Amino acid sequence: MWELLFQPFVDFGFMRRALLGCVAVSVGATPLGVFLMLRRMSLTGDAMAHAILPGAAVGYLVSGLSLGAMTIGGLIAGMAVALLSGYVTRMTSLREDASLAAFYLISLALGVLIISTRGSNVDLMHVLFGSVLALDNAALTLLCVIASLSLFMLALFFRPLVLECADSQFLRSVSRLSAVSHFIFLTLVVMNLVGGFHALGTLMAVGIMILPAAAASFWTTRISGLIALAAAIALLASYSGLLLSYHYSLPTGPAIILVAGAFYLVSVVFGIQGGIVQQTRTVSAVEI
Repeated sequence: MWELLFQPFVDFGFMRRALLGCVAVSVGATPLGVFLMLRRMSLTGDAMAHAILPGAAVGYLVSGLSLGAMTIGGLIAGMAVALLSGYVTRMTSLREDASLAAFYLISLALGVLIISTRGSNVDLMHVLFGSVLALDNAALTLLCVIASLSLFMLALFFRPLVLECADSQFLRSVSRLSAVSHFIFLTLVVMNLVGGFHALGTLMAVGIMILPAAAASFWTTRISGLIALAAAIALLASYSGLLLSYHYSLPTGPAIILVAGAFYLVSVVFGIQGGIVQQTRTVSAVEI
């Protein structure tokens, strides 16, 4: 049992760094996933994850696989897409989800084009799927800083964020914090996606943000409970995915997200808050 569950992390430094990076991503990104889900913006997270790709690609072209250049490029691209989609929504009749989808598709195509024409297939795979087993000290520092800042800002703006989930129009009518909290929230989402991009890649980073939150929603309805349970699921999925990757030579990022997906599917079936089994029992009791 020791060799199966703990020996890889005792023997290999890259496994310990990968675990620490996953812990930082899970703790920082998953609470944001809870708020994305409560605000019916889950697909926004996916769109923003793809939107950072061209910025990261430009950073790669300028400085290679440079942590700083790719991070700054991803932040600029993500915030540009968020601001442009919001501007188009305010200035035209197009809905926000449609404008965001349009900009993220353009960004995704542009990013893939840049890397495909100027880089190699290895570079493209690194950007799209990450390299959690290759995290160095600088990347770990970045992930931990982003997670710490996210938790601090969430604690500071917790009440406005909760109120916006419950009744955004009411919050706008009684407080000027609505626009501020919304902008800070989107900024934190982009930051965590950029951080998660270094570990899990642009295609997988949003998975650790949304899947644990969706799974937790089948077990509790309290926001504090959702955040705690979602973070716990993300941590367990990360640990299990790393072990599966080590023992069976699987790609690490997809392994972690698939474990999180397994938690979600189990929750869909057996969850006590609207799961299939619970709903079936309720219908049967009503018919009787």
